[in-house]
Amino acid sequence: MRRPPRTPEPPLPEDADAGGLDRALRSELRTLSKENAEGVGGHLVMVGRMLDAEDFDLALAHAEAAARRAGRVAGVRETLGVVYYRRGEWAKALAEFRTARRLSGSQHLLPLMADVERGLGRPERAVELAASPEAAHLAAAEQVELAIVVAGARADLGQHAAAVQHIERLARASTARQPWAARVRYAYAAALEGAGHEEEAQQWYASAAEVDVHGETDAAERLGTGDEAWVVDLGDDDPVPGHDRPGADETSRPAGEQRGRPEGRS
Repeated sequence: MRRPPRTPEPPLPEDADAGGLDRALRSELRTLSKENAEGVGGHLVMVGRMLDAEDFDLALAHAEAAARRAGRVAGVRETLGVVYYRRGEWAKALAEFRTARRLSGSQHLLPLMADVERGLGRPERAVELAASPEAAHLAAAEQVELAIVVAGARADLGQHAAAVQHIERLARASTARQPWAARVRYAYAAALEGAGHEEEAQQWYASAAEVDVHGETDAAERLGTGDEAWVVDLGDDDPVPGHDRPGADETSRPAGEQRGRPEGRS
């Protein structure tokens, strides 16, 4: 029987070096032959570049090429899942995240999986995932991301008061130096808006915009231009207990959060 023709791979530029990947993913690639690891690593580097450029078609081509070469490497399947997630292909994203979770034994993808359930129109499953025993063992940053997703899921279910209650403590305790500050404040603002607290919601959109130095939210756009700045008194600038560990910046996050994180759809 003749083998089907091999799917052509997108070309790799000379500077697509696997050395640019995070340490955990480079470690996973050591299970491959040197030549294959270099090729897979190059495709993964290009996935990141294409996602940054919002060229989702080319990102998918590189992610699929990596998966064909290394389908049993958890980080590769996770990366493919993130591309599907960014493309809004929820069912495919969930399948890849489940595979990556099974291969790695890690639970760090739960926030993304919960957000995918929202995308599939199943917010109740997002809430169930957050209540699972595995969720209790997530790292601090992942717990915050999951809380943001759950607040959105509660709003999807029409449980607006519960959405506010779920995210309020995290938002009020957030500090500007925490990498999730803009997203958690934005999520709180959206929950308040859904519950009909318009004025307070505007205050928290302003608070989110103030710390959103990387443009992760559309808080500034929601406020419009020329609006008088709102100031939110967050009280003592103390971090959430257990949620401000040293090194909790973008580079120290789990690999999955560097490649993609819940968008907190409101």
